[in-house]
Amino acid sequence: MQDQISLLRNTWNEVGGLSLEQRRLKLLALKKVIELREAAISKALKIDLGKGAFETYSSEVGFILGDIKFALKNLSRWSQLRRVSTPLALWPARSFIVPEPLGVVLILAPWNYPFQLSLSPLVGAISAGNRIVLKPSEFSIETTKIIRSIVEDVFTSSEVLVLEGGASETQEILKEKFDHIFFTGSTQVGKVVMRAAAEHLTPVTLELGGKSPFLVDETANIDKAAKRCVWGKFMNAGQTCVAPDYVLVPKAKEQEFTERLRVHIENFYGTNPEISDDYGRMISSRHLERLGAMIPADKIVVGGVVNIESRYLAPTVLKNISWDDKIMEGEIFGPILPVLTYTDLSRAVQEINARPRPLAFYFFSEDRKNMKRVLSEVSFGGGCINDTVVHLANHELPFGGVGDSGMGSYHGRKSFETFTHFKSVLRNTTRVDIPIRYPPYKGKLGLLKFFLG
Repeated sequence: MQDQISLLRNTWNEVGGLSLEQRRLKLLALKKVIELREAAISKALKIDLGKGAFETYSSEVGFILGDIKFALKNLSRWSQLRRVSTPLALWPARSFIVPEPLGVVLILAPWNYPFQLSLSPLVGAISAGNRIVLKPSEFSIETTKIIRSIVEDVFTSSEVLVLEGGASETQEILKEKFDHIFFTGSTQVGKVVMRAAAEHLTPVTLELGGKSPFLVDETANIDKAAKRCVWGKFMNAGQTCVAPDYVLVPKAKEQEFTERLRVHIENFYGTNPEISDDYGRMISSRHLERLGAMIPADKIVVGGVVNIESRYLAPTVLKNISWDDKIMEGEIFGPILPVLTYTDLSRAVQEINARPRPLAFYFFSEDRKNMKRVLSEVSFGGGCINDTVVHLANHELPFGGVGDSGMGSYHGRKSFETFTHFKSVLRNTTRVDIPIRYPPYKGKLGLLKFFLG
């Protein structure tokens, strides 16, 4: 492992990063191979997470193809030298900013969207011209195999290196010196990554998680709110970092809202979601057992069915939940939706703000004043008004957390910028030499104030 990483580092030291033309050719090749392997990718994700073909394409394969197309369209413009103004006092110099790759970067990917969350940052890192170590998750076994196969078909081992293994292997990788580390995963592991990065003063991007609120006010369209909540919460069987973690609904609307949740769960997945082609599975039995232990049997409104053998947990809705319940202690990361009630919107916002800032926030309302107010009062990574999750699909919107939910962002141009150093350069001429800056300074202060004023 150390020898392989050293090869990458030595190549960087000898020849630097990928040229603009190399980046373009590699991205085109990656796009072609993904398109050719779509069926194999879909099969791998079906085995690992029970994903259906539609969800696989929309949230994994199609997502990455969109990333690549967007990067190819904009790569030349992003990579251009950018001229900036120069103060009169520095005349006749000219100033500009030069984008350059960071160097050798590490991408640590999770298991919940194993294809997307491995290759989306990879596309950004390649677009910027870096050399990359990619560590996919050890839990999404079949998807990791197909990722390795695709990467090895497109890149040489001195361009992108795929390393596998569990926690101990990751700890060994983190002992190496990188020029940037991009991590997606839990807040707890994010702290481990940041501590390791600090040993080398390596900058990090941390895409973490948290309890993302779904807030409904008195004016909201309850049916649409429930429908979009079900869609955002139960895709990928709730194993989505930006899924609604819990609902806050006015007490007077609770019954209506939970009933609409029930209706839309059945509309989406049938009366028995276990046989639905559109409903996924837990990544592992251990993950399922953790989730099953969190469900209070006396508060189940919908679902609650657990099948360890098939890694199935039914879409589950909980009622009569308070902030003190165990389910509210940390991020759920599964298909369990607690519904809490409130009687005063200000108090609901206070409860949200009393907790770590979430990765996502969703607010359903038809009142523009409430929209403006809530957006100004709640801090979160990103989110939607009257929708869920879909903000990730806009390449023009950077995606990332704040506070405990992460630092740094990516997607679209921001992915390129995350893996780029913007080198500031001032170019002067030797044909003209302004004497004011040189000693002796007697009699020059007034002139200096004029130029700098």
